[in-house]
Amino acid sequence: MIETVNLEAVVADVLASTQVIDIHTHLFAPGFGSLGLWGIDHLLTYHYLEAELFRSSPIRPEPYWMLTIEQRADLIWKTLFVENNPISEATRGAIAVLHAFGLDTSSITLTPYRDFFNQQDLPDHLARVFQLAGIESVVMTNDPLDPEESPLWDSVTVDPRFQAALRLDRLLNQETPLTPAEARRFLEAWATRMRAVYMAVSLPDSFQFPAHDRRSQLLTEAVLPACRDLNIPLSLMIGVRRQVNPAIRLAGDASGRADLRSIETLCREFPDNRFLVSVLSRENQHELCVYARKFANLMPFGCWWFLNNPSMVEEITRERLEMLGTSFIPQHSDARILEQVIYKWRNTRRTLAPVLANTYRLLAEDGGTVMRADIERDVQRLFRTNFQTFTS
Repeated sequence: MIETVNLEAVVADVLASTQVIDIHTHLFAPGFGSLGLWGIDHLLTYHYLEAELFRSSPIRPEPYWMLTIEQRADLIWKTLFVENNPISEATRGAIAVLHAFGLDTSSITLTPYRDFFNQQDLPDHLARVFQLAGIESVVMTNDPLDPEESPLWDSVTVDPRFQAALRLDRLLNQETPLTPAEARRFLEAWATRMRAVYMAVSLPDSFQFPAHDRRSQLLTEAVLPACRDLNIPLSLMIGVRRQVNPAIRLAGDASGRADLRSIETLCREFPDNRFLVSVLSRENQHELCVYARKFANLMPFGCWWFLNNPSMVEEITRERLEMLGTSFIPQHSDARILEQVIYKWRNTRRTLAPVLANTYRLLAEDGGTVMRADIERDVQRLFRTNFQTFTS
């Protein structure tokens, strides 16, 4: 049995030595070419940092978008990293990436960082990033209706470290000429072609199911039957309020509280389907845990987007552990730029070590035994086997 005084150190060591599966990202395998983003200019023009820029700089969105990516990155570095301390989660993450590569983070220009990334060979760089992040594989976001992406599937050889998830946003949230029968055939063909491990859609806070709309019809007659027949889950990411400030583009989305009775209906009325669910509103988290206790075909996952901050991750994970034990998936990176997985998974491990250690400490105080093998089993379940089992 581990002494309680050593619990956090043991948990941290187990977390550090576990190769995680990053179940939701916006990364692409190298075969997808320029769709895969990496390097300092993409790191700094991440929309989280752009949102912060407009709070700390007099520049307006219109002239900002007229700049080249290099000019935008220079402006963000000067504003958020030189003229201000990078103490927000997103700015601190960029510092953590540079530090992980052994770079001096005090430069007032981006020249040394651009020189470093320009010297990298992508295959070797990718392997190093995965090693630094402690990840074994990632799940991409793949849209067969994206005119840039879909033609690439004719020739791409997907790196086995990158699994596919078939994205449904264009199908379910926009107008489409496909009938439900055509949509079902389309999805089954593309999921097979991609070897998709799940289908996924992000949904607004106003999402209702059932409803007298085309989205409900496509879910009922195309998406859910296709997922059932293919034996893959449907991932629902609920709570996005798109473009509340369209002038700042990707940075202009917000969050809202959703009515999760739609999840209740889906889990009850479609017991042969499995649902991965992440909700964007803090206020929806407890309700999601309650539904997960009622429906075994529901798997809560991650602390998404605006919730991916240590204070929120700690609170949500503690709540899930108290209500669900280890029967959930604590986190995913949601990374859009390759190197982001370094700091996002570093933050996850650092935040969750004391949360898990406190859980084991309480167990020990109540008379239970805690062995390192028990912790290893739990961490494996949380960061690997829950996902593997739920998608197999």
